[in-house]
Amino acid sequence: METPPPDGRPEARRSPSIRARNPRVPGRASQNARAAVPNFFTLMNLLAGFFSLIQSAQGNLAAAAWLVVLAAFFDLLDGLMARLAGVSSEFGLELDSLSDVVSFGVAPSFLLYQFALHQLSPMWGGLLASLPALFGAVRLARYNTLASSEEKTPEFVGLPIPAQAGTVVVFILTFIERPWFDVLARPQLSVLISLVVVLATLMVSPVRFPALPQPTRTNLRTYRWRFLGFGLAMLLAAVFQEEGLLFSAVVYLSIGLGRSLRWAVRAATTDPADDPDGGLDGEPGDGELPGEPLASDDPSPLTLPPLR
Repeated sequence: METPPPDGRPEARRSPSIRARNPRVPGRASQNARAAVPNFFTLMNLLAGFFSLIQSAQGNLAAAAWLVVLAAFFDLLDGLMARLAGVSSEFGLELDSLSDVVSFGVAPSFLLYQFALHQLSPMWGGLLASLPALFGAVRLARYNTLASSEEKTPEFVGLPIPAQAGTVVVFILTFIERPWFDVLARPQLSVLISLVVVLATLMVSPVRFPALPQPTRTNLRTYRWRFLGFGLAMLLAAVFQEEGLLFSAVVYLSIGLGRSLRWAVRAATTDPADDPDGGLDGEPGDGELPGEPLASDDPSPLTLPPLR
Protein backbone atom coordinates (compact mmCIF):
# COMPACT_ATOMS: atom_id res chain seq x y z
CA MET A 1 0.00 0.00 0.00
CA GLU A 2 1.34 3.36 -1.01
CA THR A 3 1.93 5.94 1.70
CA PRO A 4 -0.28 9.04 1.15
CA PRO A 5 1.32 12.48 1.16
CA PRO A 6 1.63 14.28 4.52
CA ASP A 7 -1.37 16.54 3.93
CA GLY A 8 -3.61 13.57 3.23
CA ARG A 9 -4.50 14.67 -0.30
CA PRO A 10 -3.93 12.33 -3.23
CA GLU A 11 -0.79 13.01 -5.21
CA ALA A 12 -1.46 14.93 -8.43
CA ARG A 13 -0.12 13.24 -11.52
CA ARG A 14 0.94 15.02 -14.69
CA SER A 15 -0.84 13.83 -17.74
CA PRO A 16 1.21 12.19 -20.50
CA SER A 17 0.21 14.99 -22.90
CA ILE A 18 1.75 17.62 -20.61
CA ARG A 19 4.93 15.63 -20.16
CA ALA A 20 5.21 15.21 -23.94
CA ARG A 21 5.22 18.94 -24.45
CA ASN A 22 8.41 19.37 -22.47
CA PRO A 23 10.93 16.90 -23.84
CA ARG A 24 14.43 17.29 -22.58
CA VAL A 25 16.84 16.43 -25.33
CA PRO A 26 20.47 16.89 -24.26
CA GLY A 27 22.38 19.24 -26.55
CA ARG A 28 19.36 20.45 -28.55
CA ALA A 29 19.55 23.99 -27.19
CA SER A 30 23.26 24.12 -27.94
CA GLN A 31 22.70 22.85 -31.47
CA ASN A 32 19.98 25.43 -32.11
CA ALA A 33 22.28 28.17 -30.88
CA ARG A 34 25.04 27.03 -33.23
CA ALA A 35 22.61 26.86 -36.15
CA ALA A 36 21.52 30.45 -35.51
CA VAL A 37 24.93 31.78 -36.53
CA PRO A 38 24.95 30.56 -40.17
CA ASN A 39 21.23 31.36 -40.48
CA PHE A 40 21.99 34.94 -39.45
CA PHE A 41 24.48 35.32 -42.30
CA THR A 42 21.96 33.73 -44.67
CA LEU A 43 19.42 36.40 -43.73
CA MET A 44 22.08 39.08 -44.24
CA ASN A 45 22.59 37.63 -47.71
CA LEU A 46 18.86 38.02 -48.37
CA LEU A 47 18.84 41.53 -46.94
CA ALA A 48 21.72 42.62 -49.18
CA GLY A 49 19.88 41.24 -52.22
CA PHE A 50 16.73 43.14 -51.25
CA PHE A 51 18.63 46.42 -50.90
CA SER A 52 20.24 45.72 -54.28
CA LEU A 53 16.76 45.67 -55.81
CA ILE A 54 15.98 49.02 -54.19
CA GLN A 55 19.18 50.58 -55.50
CA SER A 56 18.52 49.26 -59.03
CA ALA A 57 15.02 50.73 -58.96
CA GLN A 58 16.48 54.11 -57.95
CA GLY A 59 19.09 54.01 -60.72
CA ASN A 60 22.10 53.47 -58.45
CA LEU A 61 23.44 50.58 -60.49
CA ALA A 62 26.97 50.56 -59.09
CA ALA A 63 25.65 50.41 -55.52
CA ALA A 64 23.23 47.65 -56.54
CA ALA A 65 26.08 45.63 -58.05
CA TRP A 66 28.28 45.97 -54.97
CA LEU A 67 25.38 44.88 -52.79
CA VAL A 68 25.24 41.63 -54.76
CA VAL A 69 28.97 41.21 -54.08
CA LEU A 70 28.23 41.83 -50.39
CA ALA A 71 25.51 39.17 -50.55
CA ALA A 72 28.07 36.73 -51.98
CA PHE A 73 30.38 37.53 -49.06
CA PHE A 74 27.58 36.75 -46.58
CA ASP A 75 26.82 33.55 -48.49
CA LEU A 76 30.45 32.52 -48.13
CA LEU A 77 30.38 33.24 -44.39
CA ASP A 78 27.14 31.29 -44.09
CA GLY A 79 28.70 28.11 -45.44
CA LEU A 80 31.92 28.63 -43.52
CA MET A 81 30.13 29.13 -40.20
CA ALA A 82 27.94 26.07 -40.81
CA ARG A 83 31.04 23.92 -41.39
CA LEU A 84 32.89 25.31 -38.38
CA ALA A 85 29.84 24.84 -36.14
CA GLY A 86 29.22 21.37 -37.51
CA VAL A 87 25.51 22.00 -38.13
CA SER A 88 23.39 21.11 -41.12
CA SER A 89 19.60 21.00 -41.44
CA GLU A 90 16.84 21.00 -44.01
CA PHE A 91 15.71 24.37 -42.66
CA GLY A 92 19.12 25.94 -43.27
CA LEU A 93 19.32 24.43 -46.75
CA GLU A 94 15.92 25.76 -47.78
CA LEU A 95 16.55 29.19 -46.24
CA ASP A 96 19.86 29.43 -48.07
CA SER A 97 18.24 28.52 -51.40
CA LEU A 98 15.45 31.07 -50.97
CA SER A 99 17.98 33.77 -50.15
CA ASP A 100 20.15 32.82 -53.13
CA VAL A 101 17.19 33.05 -55.53
CA VAL A 102 16.66 36.67 -54.47
CA SER A 103 20.27 37.84 -54.13
CA PHE A 104 21.82 35.94 -57.06
CA GLY A 105 18.80 35.43 -59.31
CA VAL A 106 16.21 38.20 -59.05
CA ALA A 107 18.58 41.03 -58.07
CA PRO A 108 21.05 40.45 -60.98
CA SER A 109 18.13 40.00 -63.40
CA PHE A 110 16.63 43.35 -62.43
CA LEU A 111 20.08 44.95 -62.51
CA LEU A 112 20.65 43.65 -66.05
CA TYR A 113 17.34 45.08 -67.19
CA GLN A 114 18.07 48.48 -65.69
CA PHE A 115 21.63 48.51 -66.98
CA ALA A 116 21.05 47.80 -70.67
CA LEU A 117 18.45 45.22 -71.60
CA HIS A 118 15.57 47.69 -71.28
CA GLN A 119 16.89 49.15 -74.55
CA LEU A 120 15.46 46.19 -76.46
CA SER A 121 11.79 46.23 -75.47
CA PRO A 122 9.82 45.54 -72.31
CA MET A 123 9.02 42.02 -73.51
CA TRP A 124 12.31 40.86 -75.08
CA GLY A 125 14.47 42.78 -72.64
CA GLY A 126 12.46 41.41 -69.73
CA LEU A 127 12.67 37.85 -71.02
CA LEU A 128 16.44 38.02 -71.45
CA ALA A 129 16.91 39.69 -68.07
CA SER A 130 14.82 37.00 -66.37
CA LEU A 131 17.16 34.17 -67.44
CA PRO A 132 19.44 34.38 -64.37
CA ALA A 133 16.42 34.18 -62.06
CA LEU A 134 14.66 31.37 -63.94
CA PHE A 135 17.70 29.19 -64.60
CA GLY A 136 19.07 29.97 -61.15
CA ALA A 137 15.90 28.61 -59.53
CA VAL A 138 16.28 25.38 -61.51
CA ARG A 139 19.95 25.22 -60.56
CA LEU A 140 19.17 25.54 -56.85
CA ALA A 141 16.39 22.96 -57.02
CA ARG A 142 18.81 20.50 -58.58
CA TYR A 143 21.47 21.33 -56.02
CA ASN A 144 19.05 20.65 -53.17
CA THR A 145 18.16 17.32 -54.75
CA LEU A 146 21.81 16.30 -54.90
CA ALA A 147 22.52 17.64 -51.41
CA SER A 148 19.81 15.41 -49.96
CA SER A 149 21.35 12.32 -51.55
CA GLU A 150 24.38 10.41 -50.32
CA GLU A 151 26.62 11.50 -53.17
CA LYS A 152 29.30 13.95 -52.04
CA THR A 153 31.76 15.27 -54.61
CA PRO A 154 34.27 18.13 -54.48
CA GLU A 155 32.65 19.76 -57.50
CA PHE A 156 29.51 21.59 -58.55
CA VAL A 157 27.35 20.15 -61.31
CA GLY A 158 26.63 23.27 -63.33
CA LEU A 159 27.81 26.80 -62.65
CA PRO A 160 26.92 27.85 -59.08
CA ILE A 161 24.40 30.67 -58.97
CA PRO A 162 26.68 32.95 -56.88
CA ALA A 163 29.40 32.58 -59.54
CA GLN A 164 26.90 33.49 -62.26
CA ALA A 165 25.72 36.54 -60.33
CA GLY A 166 29.27 37.57 -59.53
CA THR A 167 30.27 37.43 -63.19
CA VAL A 168 27.27 39.56 -64.18
CA VAL A 169 27.83 42.26 -61.57
CA VAL A 170 31.60 42.57 -62.06
CA PHE A 171 30.98 42.90 -65.80
CA ILE A 172 28.58 45.75 -65.07
CA LEU A 173 30.94 47.35 -62.55
CA THR A 174 33.83 47.17 -64.99
CA PHE A 175 32.05 48.73 -67.96
CA ILE A 176 29.35 50.92 -66.43
CA GLU A 177 31.55 54.03 -66.58
CA ARG A 178 33.66 53.04 -69.58
CA PRO A 179 33.09 54.75 -72.94
CA TRP A 180 33.72 51.43 -74.70
CA PHE A 181 30.45 49.96 -73.48
CA ASP A 182 27.78 52.20 -74.92
CA VAL A 183 24.45 50.49 -74.26
CA LEU A 184 22.95 52.27 -77.25
CA ALA A 185 25.36 50.52 -79.63
CA ARG A 186 24.03 47.13 -80.71
CA PRO A 187 27.42 45.32 -81.02
CA GLN A 188 28.28 46.02 -77.38
CA LEU A 189 24.75 45.11 -76.30
CA SER A 190 25.17 41.81 -78.13
CA VAL A 191 28.17 41.04 -75.90
CA LEU A 192 25.98 41.42 -72.83
CA ILE A 193 23.17 39.32 -74.31
CA SER A 194 25.62 36.53 -75.16
CA LEU A 195 27.08 36.66 -71.67
CA VAL A 196 23.64 36.35 -70.06
CA VAL A 197 22.61 33.41 -72.25
CA VAL A 198 25.90 31.53 -71.75
CA LEU A 199 25.90 31.98 -67.97
CA ALA A 200 22.27 30.91 -67.66
CA THR A 201 22.92 27.82 -69.77
CA LEU A 202 25.99 26.88 -67.74
CA MET A 203 23.95 26.89 -64.53
CA VAL A 204 21.78 24.00 -65.75
CA SER A 205 24.48 22.29 -67.80
CA PRO A 206 26.34 19.09 -66.84
CA VAL A 207 29.65 20.97 -66.85
CA ARG A 208 31.44 20.54 -63.53
CA PHE A 209 33.13 23.42 -61.71
CA PRO A 210 35.50 23.08 -58.75
CA ALA A 211 34.08 23.68 -55.28
CA LEU A 212 35.96 24.95 -52.25
CA PRO A 213 35.80 22.16 -49.63
CA GLN A 214 35.86 22.53 -45.89
CA PRO A 215 39.25 23.96 -44.85
CA THR A 216 40.46 20.97 -42.87
CA ARG A 217 44.09 19.92 -42.68
CA THR A 218 43.52 17.06 -45.11
CA ASN A 219 41.64 19.22 -47.61
CA LEU A 220 44.25 21.95 -47.40
CA ARG A 221 46.81 19.42 -48.59
CA THR A 222 44.62 17.63 -51.12
CA TYR A 223 43.05 20.74 -52.67
CA ARG A 224 45.88 23.16 -52.04
CA TRP A 225 45.60 24.65 -55.53
CA ARG A 226 41.97 25.55 -54.97
CA PHE A 227 42.68 27.31 -51.68
CA LEU A 228 45.66 29.05 -53.25
CA GLY A 229 43.51 30.21 -56.17
CA PHE A 230 40.81 31.43 -53.80
CA GLY A 231 43.33 33.42 -51.80
CA LEU A 232 44.78 34.89 -54.98
CA ALA A 233 41.28 35.89 -56.16
CA MET A 234 40.66 37.69 -52.86
CA LEU A 235 43.99 39.49 -53.23
CA LEU A 236 43.16 40.59 -56.77
CA ALA A 237 39.76 41.82 -55.62
CA ALA A 238 41.36 43.85 -52.81
CA VAL A 239 43.99 45.41 -55.09
CA PHE A 240 42.20 45.83 -58.43
CA GLN A 241 38.57 45.71 -57.22
CA GLU A 242 36.13 45.06 -60.11
CA GLU A 243 38.90 44.33 -62.64
CA GLY A 244 40.41 41.74 -60.30
CA LEU A 245 37.01 40.16 -59.70
CA LEU A 246 36.32 40.01 -63.44
CA PHE A 247 39.65 38.34 -64.09
CA SER A 248 38.98 35.78 -61.34
CA ALA A 249 35.52 35.05 -62.79
CA VAL A 250 36.95 34.49 -66.26
CA VAL A 251 39.60 32.11 -64.87
CA TYR A 252 36.98 30.14 -62.92
CA LEU A 253 34.75 29.78 -65.98
CA SER A 254 37.74 28.77 -68.10
CA ILE A 255 38.65 25.97 -65.68
CA GLY A 256 35.25 24.30 -65.94
CA LEU A 257 34.84 24.83 -69.67
CA GLY A 258 38.44 23.85 -70.42
CA ARG A 259 38.22 20.57 -68.53
CA SER A 260 34.94 19.68 -70.23
CA LEU A 261 36.32 20.56 -73.65
CA ARG A 262 39.43 18.49 -73.03
CA TRP A 263 37.32 15.52 -71.96
CA ALA A 264 35.10 15.86 -75.05
CA VAL A 265 38.10 16.02 -77.41
CA ARG A 266 39.80 13.02 -75.82
CA ALA A 267 36.56 11.03 -75.78
CA ALA A 268 36.07 11.75 -79.50
CA THR A 269 39.65 10.89 -80.46
CA THR A 270 40.13 7.78 -78.28
CA ASP A 271 39.25 4.38 -79.66
CA PRO A 272 36.64 2.80 -77.33
CA ALA A 273 38.16 -0.63 -78.02
CA ASP A 274 41.44 0.53 -76.49
CA ASP A 275 39.84 2.25 -73.50
CA PRO A 276 36.19 1.52 -72.74
CA ASP A 277 36.10 4.34 -70.19
CA GLY A 278 36.77 7.05 -72.77
CA GLY A 279 40.51 7.38 -72.34
CA LEU A 280 40.33 8.94 -68.90
CA ASP A 281 41.67 6.11 -66.76
CA GLY A 282 45.27 5.60 -65.87
CA GLU A 283 46.15 9.28 -65.46
CA PRO A 284 45.98 10.52 -61.90
CA GLY A 285 44.64 14.00 -61.48
CA ASP A 286 42.97 14.14 -64.90
CA GLY A 287 39.99 16.46 -64.82
CA GLU A 288 41.24 18.11 -61.64
CA LEU A 289 43.54 20.96 -60.86
CA PRO A 290 47.21 20.05 -60.43
CA GLY A 291 47.82 18.03 -57.29
CA GLU A 292 44.17 16.97 -56.83
CA PRO A 293 42.79 13.44 -57.06
CA LEU A 294 40.25 12.25 -59.58
CA ALA A 295 37.26 10.66 -57.86
CA SER A 296 36.92 7.03 -58.85
CA ASP A 297 33.16 7.37 -59.31
CA ASP A 298 33.44 10.57 -61.37
CA PRO A 299 35.16 9.66 -64.66
CA SER A 300 33.65 12.49 -66.66
CA PRO A 301 33.22 16.21 -66.03
CA LEU A 302 29.99 15.97 -68.00
CA THR A 303 28.10 13.52 -65.79
CA LEU A 304 24.67 14.83 -64.88
CA PRO A 305 22.44 13.04 -62.34
CA PRO A 306 18.76 12.90 -63.34
CA LEU A 307 16.45 15.64 -62.15
CA ARG A 308 13.79 14.49 -59.72
